Amino acid sequence: MKCWDPRIEEIPKEELHRLQYRLLKTLVYKLYSLSDFYHRRMKEAGVHPDDIRTLEDVQKLPFMYKSDLRDHYPDRLFTVPQEELVRYHVSSGTTGKPTVVGYTQRDIENWTNSLARALVSCGLGRGDVIQVSYGYGLFTGGLGLHYGAERIGATVIPTSTGNTERQIELMMDLKATAIACTPSYLLHIGEVAEKMGVSIKNDTRLRAAILGAEPWSERMRNRIQEWLGVKAYDIYGTSELYGPLFTECHEQQGIHIWGDLALVEIIDPETNAPLPAGERGELTMTVLQKEALPIVRFRIGDITTMRDDVCACGRTHPRITRIEGRVDDMLIIRGINVFPSQIEHTLMGIPEVGREFQIVVDRKAELDSLLVRVELTHEAFSDRIKDLMNIRKKVAERLQSALLVNAEVELVEPGTLPRFEGKAKRVVDRRKL
Repeated sequence: MKCWDPRIEEIPKEELHRLQYRLLKTLVYKLYSLSDFYHRRMKEAGVHPDDIRTLEDVQKLPFMYKSDLRDHYPDRLFTVPQEELVRYHVSSGTTGKPTVVGYTQRDIENWTNSLARALVSCGLGRGDVIQVSYGYGLFTGGLGLHYGAERIGATVIPTSTGNTERQIELMMDLKATAIACTPSYLLHIGEVAEKMGVSIKNDTRLRAAILGAEPWSERMRNRIQEWLGVKAYDIYGTSELYGPLFTECHEQQGIHIWGDLALVEIIDPETNAPLPAGERGELTMTVLQKEALPIVRFRIGDITTMRDDVCACGRTHPRITRIEGRVDDMLIIRGINVFPSQIEHTLMGIPEVGREFQIVVDRKAELDSLLVRVELTHEAFSDRIKDLMNIRKKVAERLQSALLVNAEVELVEPGTLPRFEGKAKRVVDRRKL
């Protein structure tokens, strides 16, 4: 099956733009009439629904921020009564008050269909057995992939996170062909499997991995594919939008954003000006068909670029490149902007370096310091001081060249850094402690 819904996935771009405009116009009128929040924001910005005459006029509308969701906790931004809701999801709230997202039945249907399109574009369908190792419950990841997988006729193993040895046993016994989880958890599964005497590549039927919820580099993808023998696909979404929504297709050349569900902008995070395709900036999204919690020009905070070339798969919807990091994840080290994804990309290009690392930022004598703790591979780890000194020098030089800032490098034995069953937490910023 090439497409889940060819009629919409291969829609001509001009027709897609007309559809997006109609949906945007309807949404803006609805919010101006039904939402006190958006009505007030539009009045403050001096914009009326009648001012939206083209698709580009979305730029006239005010931005929405995560703080708006927290300030209106739990449900004061909802535009439907509670009796029309069929589900809530809630963010962890680790950086502040949690955000609550409500769903109508139509919202669940749109979310499910989005993931059905996405999974089919990765080559999955009826006959596949998909192990969903994202968390279930208030987190959106597990249930989102679960519903999408069932919609395409696949069989689901709802393992959630944790109990890794049992997950590997089920993967083998139930003949899983695909897994959905974070990249860091898949790496952990691979390591645990090896300790059990199991090769994911040779002893299972796993052929695809749907990986997201944390930034990961192209070099990390290459390592996963070579080591575990799976084709690794990037998935994207946030709890405020719906949850996981969009993936790469089998071409692995950018994440398809379904234009009938979302209108994407890339903006300069400092000036708020729109950026053309090919320029890196902050992802901003308008969800065009959401009923319970409409989202207009939401400043997601993720850093990416828009692609303007046509995908070889034939799908006509916009594409973004993999997420490079978040605006608020950026580390400023002695005046230089550093993203953890840059460090990962550099380390994954060094054969002696293993699959785990940790970044420690501190302040010593009023100066920022950057320490990168790096696991070595079993083959590279040695008792010979000279060998370790040469590797450390190589790693430090590669990091300095990539980051334009000096980093202290600490080499550690394989298996000594923390492993994660959910999102990886690789940055320790002691300046904030």
